[in-house]
Amino acid sequence: MKKGLFIFLFGVFSIFTAYSQQTIIKGSVKDAITLEPIADVTITIEETQQTTQTNAFGEFIFSDNVPLGEQVLKISKSGFTTKRYPIVVNEGQTVDITDMTLDIDITDGSDLFTISLSDDELDDDTSASDNISGLLSSSKDIFQRTAAFEFSPSFFRVRGLDSDNGSLLINGIEMNKVYNGRPQWSNWGGLNDVLRNQELTSGLTPSAYNFGGILGSTNINVRASQARPGGRVTYSSSNRSYTNRLMVSYASGQVEGGWAYTISAGRRWGNEGYQDATLYDSNSFFASVEKKINEKHSLNLTGIYAPNRRGKSSPNTQEVFDLKDIKYNEYWGWQNGEKRNSRIKEVEEPIIMLNHYWTINSKTSLNTNVAYQFGSLGNSRLDYNGGTRFVDSDGRESFEGGGANPSRAYYQLLPSYLLRNFPDNPEFAFGAQEEFVNNGQINWNSLYEANISNANNGLNSIYVLYEDRVDDTQITINSILNTEINENIVLNASINYKSLKSKNFAEIIDLLGGTGYLNVDGFDALQFDLQNPNRIAGVGEKFRYNYTITANIISGYAQAQFKYNKVDFFLAASVTNTQYQREGLYDNEANSGNSFGKGEKIKFTGIGTKAGFTYKITGKHIIDINAGYITKAPSIRNTFTNSRSNQDIINVNASDTPIIDGEGITEEKITSVDASYIFRSPIVKAKLTGFYTTIKDANEISFYYADGVSGFVDENDLTLSNEFISEVLQGIDKKHIGAELGIEAQVTPTIKLKGAASFGQYTYDNNPNLYVSADAQTAEFGEVTFKNYKLAGGPQKAYSVGFEYRDPDYWWFGATANFFDDTYVDIGPLTRSSNFYKDTDGLPFNDYDPDLARELLRQEKFDNYMVVNLIGGKSWKIGEYYIGFFASIGNVFDTQYRTGGYEQGRNANYRQLRDDKALDTPVFGAKYWYGRGTNYFVNVNFRF
Repeated sequence: MKKGLFIFLFGVFSIFTAYSQQTIIKGSVKDAITLEPIADVTITIEETQQTTQTNAFGEFIFSDNVPLGEQVLKISKSGFTTKRYPIVVNEGQTVDITDMTLDIDITDGSDLFTISLSDDELDDDTSASDNISGLLSSSKDIFQRTAAFEFSPSFFRVRGLDSDNGSLLINGIEMNKVYNGRPQWSNWGGLNDVLRNQELTSGLTPSAYNFGGILGSTNINVRASQARPGGRVTYSSSNRSYTNRLMVSYASGQVEGGWAYTISAGRRWGNEGYQDATLYDSNSFFASVEKKINEKHSLNLTGIYAPNRRGKSSPNTQEVFDLKDIKYNEYWGWQNGEKRNSRIKEVEEPIIMLNHYWTINSKTSLNTNVAYQFGSLGNSRLDYNGGTRFVDSDGRESFEGGGANPSRAYYQLLPSYLLRNFPDNPEFAFGAQEEFVNNGQINWNSLYEANISNANNGLNSIYVLYEDRVDDTQITINSILNTEINENIVLNASINYKSLKSKNFAEIIDLLGGTGYLNVDGFDALQFDLQNPNRIAGVGEKFRYNYTITANIISGYAQAQFKYNKVDFFLAASVTNTQYQREGLYDNEANSGNSFGKGEKIKFTGIGTKAGFTYKITGKHIIDINAGYITKAPSIRNTFTNSRSNQDIINVNASDTPIIDGEGITEEKITSVDASYIFRSPIVKAKLTGFYTTIKDANEISFYYADGVSGFVDENDLTLSNEFISEVLQGIDKKHIGAELGIEAQVTPTIKLKGAASFGQYTYDNNPNLYVSADAQTAEFGEVTFKNYKLAGGPQKAYSVGFEYRDPDYWWFGATANFFDDTYVDIGPLTRSSNFYKDTDGLPFNDYDPDLARELLRQEKFDNYMVVNLIGGKSWKIGEYYIGFFASIGNVFDTQYRTGGYEQGRNANYRQLRDDKALDTPVFGAKYWYGRGTNYFVNVNFRF
């Protein structure tokens, strides 16, 4: 017995001896003012780049592979000033640094960028401005932050990819729209203070919330208990998208009874942004309340309501820009002494979410979320084809009406058209030029006069202002599991369900002095709804089209992360089932039998696999490699050929047979790989990344009026060459290859140098199939010659160099010079198909010149350019209060540059394009977007 007791005591002594000989670094972090513990502070051992985070009590510990000797601990958290603490670590001893403090960073300029991005480029809905700036704004990576803040005004796309390749989540719930796969940023615009807690994973790197896309994911944490306590009042002024902005926010932090709450309200407004008549009118409200039930369970309820209206601006031909300037906008005109924009985008889609947080044990947590979003999205425009029905004494029916295009930039009103068609009468072109320069806007009074005259004569409205409406109702439910198997292995998994009911219709919002609008197509006198023929629509009533699309999406993913001293790696997989169904509520006469009622359910199965590893050569030198393969369902937008008129889906007609050779619609297939070298030292941080991505079997749909298109006939079987068409590109392959570099150097305690570069080549990688449809007719054109043409969407090469100076007296200044090159116009498919060289009889043009054709189809490349930006500010601390001021000047030297553009499709064949380009000023030249000239942003805030 004595022997057994001796062995037991010896064992206990050995355990305590071994533990006492373990090398440990531990400590805690508190707020320098309130002395409250700070959670989620990142603690880094600089030599080895080992990191950990503080817990809810502000505590942290390193116990594995702790380096010996002189070390430096870096403690950092967004919104606080980063600090570095030198320590000495001896083998077998514990270094205990309790109550380290962090000060609020009163020179934090991130608010400026967040405001600028979320209120500006991200609210726009033009294809030219689709970028992922919002997904990157929270990143600490120098290249990604440069892409978000310096490159975004040029509509630069990281790796040439659209924002639907990244995921945006709020409290673990994905907010990307089912319609186009992109986040609707304006749903939470103007709520910057409560959206600061963001977690970004870039590219294919692992996320604890979802599988993500090839551009990664961003999760915005709006839990009330994790918001930084205190309040803020902010006022901003700018000439970019709005004139004024006012916001107030307050976060309670954890209070008695386990409650916490965060509230925010804001307003942004202005009669005009940088472009003419681009009004801005937005209100924003946010509330989040959390109740900590016990140590294991917590509930959080969040409401977001951010209704907003903004005036759109038009792309224009170079002829229009030359006659006016880059601020010109064709969508507006004077009415009663005020600028009235005909194209208004209005978004009102509240979000309600309930989150349950369950800490099952110290190593496992389960987060279950429910979100409900509803509301409307509308885009207004003018219709000018209203008519009136007549019936003669013999009962024969006829329709009369229609008006002139109200846009003063309409091609038949411009000098180029008159010079082409009346070359012997140059005075016509001169008169048109003078009229456009002096009166180049919509004449609202003339529209009212025409409608009032019709009303006085018992006729219907010719002109009407209407809105293309989308009223969505969406429910999302998911559960996210995180569990730590041991100190080296973490498992993440989630299951998600999303249900969408999307009502789509056109609604009249102003009869412009008229009495009603006949619901008949003014071009061909066909009924928009055979169920209710010849109906007269009034204000607030639906017309033209009316249908519903439902979507049901079930997905799940699982991921394992392995972390060791020298190597980290992960494996992840996902599966997604997607179903769409259209239900037509109008029986469109042109598509009768294929328009009304429920269509077939369309089903897709997407899979995703990805893996990556990080090899830590030393604490300073790191290699990171990731690869993935993803198949995903096409968005609703790229599934239906023309959902406003019929049930057709891409490459499948009403009889379920392929329209052109090859597969019907299928999942997009994405392959991506990237490799990075990372260098980290106390002075220099750098990352060099190479990437290669292919996208296969993508689809694109466009709608426009085409001249010189073949394959269509009228009711008398006569050939039609002019049609409003739905243009479908099916089976598109794309290739994205390039490199990214980000580097910064803290050359002195106050001066930081920084640089970033993106060098890419983004091209079409095959010749996809093309067909076009008009009414119930379809014309097939087979393959289009697209391979090796450049993808449009911002510059493919971008470079930035700059510096920041931060003075110990809390003022700072910075400047960047940004260079852009290889920006291309978006090419038109129809001119690169067989339609281009064939006459309406199907035979090739007898005067076709291949060399001239090659020159005519050369893709336009924009001039390179440089933009210089300045930023500076000053902060004051008065007791426990903070006052901050900062300002930025964009495009200091007022450089004029094109951010994007597209070829017009009206010149659809060789002869028309040849004759048009032979003119000094083409009638149907490409339409462009221009970047802003010199612009400013000023911000003042008071924090308490």
